[in-house]
Amino acid sequence: MSQKYEPTWSSLQNHQTPQWLRDGKFGIYTHWGLYSVPACGENGSWYAFNMYRKGNPQYEFHEKNFGPASEFGYKDFIPIFTADKFDAEEWAELFKRSGAKFAGPVAEHHDGFSMWDSQVNEWNAARMGPKRDVVGELEKAIRGTGMRFMTAFHHFEQWWFYPHWRSDCDVSDPQYAGLYGPLHNLDGIDESVHDWVTQDRPDGAFNDFWRTKIDEVIDNYRPDLMWFDFGLRWVQENHKKQMLADYYNKEAEWGTELAVTYKTHDLAPGAALIDYELGRMDKLTYYDWMTDTSVDNQGAWAFVHDAGFKKPSTLIHNLVDNVSKNGYLLLNVGPKADGSIPEESKALLNDMGSWLDINGEAIYGTTPWMDYGEGPTEMTDAGMFSEEHEVTYTAEDYRFTCTDDAVYATCLGWPADKATIKGMRSLYAGEIDSVSMLGSEEKLTWALTRDGLEVTPPKERPCEHAFVYKIKRKNPFK
Repeated sequence: MSQKYEPTWSSLQNHQTPQWLRDGKFGIYTHWGLYSVPACGENGSWYAFNMYRKGNPQYEFHEKNFGPASEFGYKDFIPIFTADKFDAEEWAELFKRSGAKFAGPVAEHHDGFSMWDSQVNEWNAARMGPKRDVVGELEKAIRGTGMRFMTAFHHFEQWWFYPHWRSDCDVSDPQYAGLYGPLHNLDGIDESVHDWVTQDRPDGAFNDFWRTKIDEVIDNYRPDLMWFDFGLRWVQENHKKQMLADYYNKEAEWGTELAVTYKTHDLAPGAALIDYELGRMDKLTYYDWMTDTSVDNQGAWAFVHDAGFKKPSTLIHNLVDNVSKNGYLLLNVGPKADGSIPEESKALLNDMGSWLDINGEAIYGTTPWMDYGEGPTEMTDAGMFSEEHEVTYTAEDYRFTCTDDAVYATCLGWPADKATIKGMRSLYAGEIDSVSMLGSEEKLTWALTRDGLEVTPPKERPCEHAFVYKIKRKNPFK
């Protein structure tokens, strides 16, 4: 049978973002694994990297709470990671209530511990720790709610993740190579940095093993979206192209549309969907893109103690801003080691769901308009990591989306009386059929002037955090 996609960039660039993703806009994924047991650090999911390296808080925390790494290694967290309260259906129902349209887990982080029932990696959650097929249980539960299923992969970074030169601890013991990765040449390494470009490149066997793990997940769980971390840049190019072609060609076999995300320039432009970690674009783009960010304040990804949590308005404004600029939002939730989701995370997701219950019409199934919006608040930076300094929007900031018969102007604060939406100046007289606010039945007073659309908001707020004017249009020449 002929294949639609060949392992060439020119062929792979013909793959389009699935319509379900273009319509759905919003998804959730989870960082949950052995690193959730210590639950420590600015980046909790990097605990395994830092616990073996002096001069950082996670190293000091480990020595104080578990003893030296020479006596208590990362592998020793496995028996503690029992996940007694993990309930895949409860997670899926929460994600569904949030308004997410796709969801799924990190299948394997840098640490080498697979969260599925792997036949090629003995270090997995079905055989050890929880002794449950986490990916499989979540796939069933998430699809059961009608959401699409995704998996995230970080496992190529494992090649550089552990300090194999530490002969005093378990990372250099060959019997643990499946967890800590293959031993390889690390002469001249500088422990204070992870300048992986200057180190020896992964060999063919490691590239093959990276692919074998992905194939296990594809064959057993059929993810609708595969998200890749930055280690993808070091995968040998032919391996990347062949993986993409084989996965995209599953569309015909499975009768569905599939998506892949990547970071920076790890793939040729157009071959997959670009993802901006902790960042987003400051202008409307000609290509679509995705933000991945987290519910916690410090970008810890995994659950860590005392990280703090974002405000619901921050997350809702992030989603609205992204969609207006041709982007999507992938929101991370970090469950606790026992499998329970923090109450603060639950509250945030429920707040998002409540807002989307009223205003989802301005998000789902929309496209960006000719202008993304207006207002005095500007992002000072764009792209990866810019969101670490979230901007605070005002009642003068609007974001626009549209359908064939309506423009939605979302005010990122409670709009002032008789505020003028300047971006609507491009509309023709007679083009506006009606103006309303989603969630309100009150009839609004409005007028299209030379300065824009002047509109008086309803007396009662229909929701919190952001407020949507629906500007229904008609053909003014009929």
